[in-house]
Amino acid sequence: MQQKGILLESGTNELEIVEFEVANNKFGINVIKVKEIIQPIPVTFIPHAHPHVEGIVQLRGEVLPVVDMLKVLGIPNGAYSAQQKYIVAEFNKQKVVFHVDNVTQIHRISWDKIEKPSDMYQGGSSQVIGVIKQNNSMVLLLDFEKIMVDINPDSGINVESVKKLGKRERSEKKIICAEDSPLLRKLLYDTMHEAGYVNLEFFENGRDAYDYLEGLLNTGKNIEELVQLVITDIEMPQMDGHHLTKKIKTNPDLEKIPVIIFSSLITDDLRHKGVEVGAEEQISKPEIAELILKVDELIL
Repeated sequence: MQQKGILLESGTNELEIVEFEVANNKFGINVIKVKEIIQPIPVTFIPHAHPHVEGIVQLRGEVLPVVDMLKVLGIPNGAYSAQQKYIVAEFNKQKVVFHVDNVTQIHRISWDKIEKPSDMYQGGSSQVIGVIKQNNSMVLLLDFEKIMVDINPDSGINVESVKKLGKRERSEKKIICAEDSPLLRKLLYDTMHEAGYVNLEFFENGRDAYDYLEGLLNTGKNIEELVQLVITDIEMPQMDGHHLTKKIKTNPDLEKIPVIIFSSLITDDLRHKGVEVGAEEQISKPEIAELILKVDELIL
């Protein structure tokens, strides 16, 4: 199965997920991340690689790492089924292969049908970012960015790149940030503070961020004096970043607030979606220094 294009319109608050299985458990990955699904091919072992990395494969001239999802998910003594597949994915400007038991189907679903995991069972190091209830079963949406940062920390947001921008004056400009990943919220907080932006308000999804902005309109104050910028991820339960941007830009009381989409899904093929909903800028994770410079340009 090779992805030929994204069928969904921009800003509909929907996504398509590829459902796959590992040890009889059902998981999902955003179809936007998936380049193709192939049968397993020979893997070359890499000495002293991370325990979650099986090795490398050569695919159409590219050398790609293969991630063992049994080990990622902590399933002991697991063995892959006869239907095993490789999911070839691309995000955060990197390509990777995920080894899974089987790929079953594609679902089209609204983000507001995806529940945020409870803190009670999520734990501090959970890789689950959403739960989809389907009839008598559940599909867990995995945080593939966290899976890759755990394997290679250098692939994540790097605060050192912000320090290279030099000593900066503290800014009281108010910035709203919508990001569902606790790991990335913390990294974004640290790097924005390092860059001199300390007046930040974080939300776990687009709906909470939009409700907050709507609430500010009821204060009777000029919204442009209360909020100078919105930074949003794309993939978030309840309301995704494209839909959040569209709602801001189609609300005459909010439309002047600049919006930067900061996501692992910013690619040449998908950039048009952010343009269509009116985002001022789109920056791919983990290019945090580029994000800071664009924030400077828009609000200082």
